[in-house]
Amino acid sequence: MRAIRRFTVRPVLPDVLKGLGDLAKNLRWCWNTETADLFRSVDPDLWETSGHDPVRLLADVSVERLDQLTRDKRFLKNLRGVEADLADYLSGDLWYSGYAAENESAPRGIAYFSPEFGITEVLPQYSGGLGILAGDHLKSASDLGVPIIGVGLLYRQGYFRQSLNAAGWQQETYPLLDPNALPLTLLHDDAGPVTVEVGLGGGRVLHAQVWLAQVGRVPLLLLDSDVESNAGPERETTDRLYGGGTEHRLAQETLLGIGGVRAVRAYCKLTGIPAPEVYHTNEGHAGFQGLERIREQTIAGVDFDTALESARAGTVFTTHTPVPAGIDRFPVDLVRHQFADFGLPLDRVLSLGTEDYDGGDRGVFNMAVMGFRLGQRANGVSLLHGEVSREMFQGLWNSFDTSEVPISSITNGVHHLTWVHRDLLALLEAPSGSTGDSVVDGYDWNALAGVEDKTIWDLKRTMRSDLIAFTRRRLAESSANRGLGTDWVSNVLDPDTITFGFARRVPSYKRLTLMLREPERLRALLTDPERPIQIVIAGKSHPADEGGKALIQQMVQFADAHDVRERIVFLPDYDIGMAKPLYPGCDVWMNNPLRPYEACGTSGMKAALNGAANLSILDGWWDEWYDPAFGWEIPSAEGVSGDQRDDLEARSLYDIIENEIVPRFYDHDSKGVPRRWVQMFRETVAGLGPKVLASRMVRDYVTHLYAPSAASSRALEAETGGPEALAEWKRKVRDAWGGVVVDHVQSLEGEQVEVNTPIHVSALVDLGALSPEDVEVQLVTGRVGSDDQLREPRINPFPEGTEVDGGLRRYEGTVQARRAGSIGYTVRVVPHHPLLASTAEMGLAALPTGLSSPPSA
Repeated sequence: MRAIRRFTVRPVLPDVLKGLGDLAKNLRWCWNTETADLFRSVDPDLWETSGHDPVRLLADVSVERLDQLTRDKRFLKNLRGVEADLADYLSGDLWYSGYAAENESAPRGIAYFSPEFGITEVLPQYSGGLGILAGDHLKSASDLGVPIIGVGLLYRQGYFRQSLNAAGWQQETYPLLDPNALPLTLLHDDAGPVTVEVGLGGGRVLHAQVWLAQVGRVPLLLLDSDVESNAGPERETTDRLYGGGTEHRLAQETLLGIGGVRAVRAYCKLTGIPAPEVYHTNEGHAGFQGLERIREQTIAGVDFDTALESARAGTVFTTHTPVPAGIDRFPVDLVRHQFADFGLPLDRVLSLGTEDYDGGDRGVFNMAVMGFRLGQRANGVSLLHGEVSREMFQGLWNSFDTSEVPISSITNGVHHLTWVHRDLLALLEAPSGSTGDSVVDGYDWNALAGVEDKTIWDLKRTMRSDLIAFTRRRLAESSANRGLGTDWVSNVLDPDTITFGFARRVPSYKRLTLMLREPERLRALLTDPERPIQIVIAGKSHPADEGGKALIQQMVQFADAHDVRERIVFLPDYDIGMAKPLYPGCDVWMNNPLRPYEACGTSGMKAALNGAANLSILDGWWDEWYDPAFGWEIPSAEGVSGDQRDDLEARSLYDIIENEIVPRFYDHDSKGVPRRWVQMFRETVAGLGPKVLASRMVRDYVTHLYAPSAASSRALEAETGGPEALAEWKRKVRDAWGGVVVDHVQSLEGEQVEVNTPIHVSALVDLGALSPEDVEVQLVTGRVGSDDQLREPRINPFPEGTEVDGGLRRYEGTVQARRAGSIGYTVRVVPHHPLLASTAEMGLAALPTGLSSPPSA
């Protein structure tokens, strides 16, 4: 019989062991080895069978074992030490306290909204890189003491569990999660569980309760719609991550954004902590949080434009995809129905997500477009992704050069305490009080310079052996489920063979099967009798992506062949639990997306922190930090398309493996150590370690985005007239902009000048109804090509102009010709206000009348 209801029976811990329950509820155990070791010592076998889940461990441990522990002095001493360490961690001064003491603009609080969070495999609320990034963001914020509140949804069925059938086709299952059996606490006030309400289209009301996941010092609020006060459809709103149709997704994102703000308000009221000054929207899914903050102010009597300015100043928007298909776009009519009774002017709401630019589709509501319009500051997640994003969304600022589009970049990072093998971390740990450029967050990333080659090589063999043991267990389970037998699995992989890793989501642009372009050549590499390679592969395809599933099947069927199955494996159900042994166990991490469609690609960072070389297309973070000391570049054939491009890039992949990677790995000295390979291990950890840390990433967010956003919010409130005055000024400028005209531009120089010659330029400008203080008149110079378009523009503001006849103003300035070649210039007028974050913020620029291209000099 199948149970129709379940409930969780929690253990009653003896008083002396009560601290175990508190430690289990703080997710710091998933990155703090001392806490994990403490739980392992409760019952080592049960720790393994529980999947390293302390809540499940404590629920299943026997009363007899607990009784033994109450008399185990060594265990009790260890327990007290771990409790004291957590208490010190939660209350001590960390990096942010020092930063805030020296920087008045440091925000008092930040709310971080994301549709998924990858903290631990025990809390399966993530699908891939976006969620793992969000989880690492919270962990590092906790380690640094940054006052962040995470906001997400609690999916009762998570993402999905992946298995394979006999033919290698992906199968999905959705196990029901019981929040009471997870490291979560239901948020309560004096009246009972805290709930929020969100209106859905057609007068429906969605109720959600709030669960708290304590991520070190950071609270993560997860909204759950599975409550009795909801009707059937509403109750299923938070059933699955990225599940359901368009209406279902819109309801989820409405709950995340609008309900999320309400949950933050309730949490701050309950705990007494300051309300956030900065709201970080991690991808467009959470963008509706800005609408709720606008609505809050309009209820208080503020007009829409004023509320918009107030909300924008404190909002950061991060875009994560260079693939248009990865952006949520809802039918306009569906959004109109959803927000008809929200309390804001419907036309203004719809305008925030409208693609009202060349090539846009006015029939859809674009969540990323809304993110940019609601966020005064925005960023991509690597330098290259920033460039791609500026091109991708240039239509929102079409009066400006792509380089001026106000989308910056902060390259992602990874949480080293989660992802680096514990034995390697022990070698890197810096003595107390150590200083120097290589010492970051208590670890000396150059410490391997003083470690013998053989010690490093033996450690890498241990890492590889750990991965092999894990692979054999997981492969045995999968093979048994597929009905393939398991007698051969004990021979899979070899601890002395170079091991390649490839694991990620499986959309087509990531090209899982590129390595199969010449299957016989790959087979020869895998089965070489003297210098073979071996490959461990993992990844999930979205349940609705039949093409991605076909790629997985193609890979699995190749790996099933008897002559290669001991050297290439596909492991189903890729998750954090699999990733932890996978990254350290690989010698080479492969990544071969279609450039430039990889926004960042943090899996290669995790492998690099464990001494693995990267073999990758120059995309995402690898484009930014590639160095031959850290691995290899797969040349990208971007001028070629389709199968020919894949063939060329696959051929380069094989050539590098055959001619460069394999010879270096197997070039051993008399002691059996590949010294050149070990040196690459050292240089990779030392050179990339400080760069790819999530702590570096979070510091960058604090200094470059969070603090400036808080400063903008405070300056806006301090300005005479506050946000209302800024909103009124913007209305005035927009209404009058049609009257701003660059009437005439001239230079006294001829068409040819010598380098370092001053070029004098004057312009007559009609400001119409605006005053000189409302604008900045700029001389824009740059290289020009055959299309007369300015490249690499340089902006030179003119000094204040003077009035001339006819209501015009004359602006004059000089620029020096600093380089030879074809140089062009033009004059433009842009809005100017001290509270604008960038010249392009309003998207307005006036250029010379009748001028289709800039004059050249």
